[in-house]
Amino acid sequence: MSDASVTTLLLAQEAAQSGLTSLFLPAVFLVVLYILLIRPQSKRRKELVKLAANLTPGDLVATIGGIHGEVQEIDDRTVDLAVTYDAEGRADVVIRFDRAAIVRVIEPAAGAAEDAAQG
Repeated sequence: MSDASVTTLLLAQEAAQSGLTSLFLPAVFLVVLYILLIRPQSKRRKELVKLAANLTPGDLVATIGGIHGEVQEIDDRTVDLAVTYDAEGRADVVIRFDRAAIVRVIEPAAGAAEDAAQG
């Protein structure tokens, strides 16, 4: 084999390895991106959907804006939260939020807590 054909063969092998490397690095980057960003975000989204589905009147909750209140009424899209009470203990200020605005339950309603303890 001549020197020219050996050099050509070596250049072809280097080009093939370079092509594989250029495909390998973006693939590794996408896998790391999925593991670090996309997967935890999707898991958190599923938890928030489950939380919104399990709300009951009487739950103490917090919203994305940091407002704490007690769930008064719930419908398909909204939640009414009592944030202050008058001297007789009736809800004084009630604010309506989208269900998606509820980020955590601080304390479940008394009936729900008893059901969870029994079941």
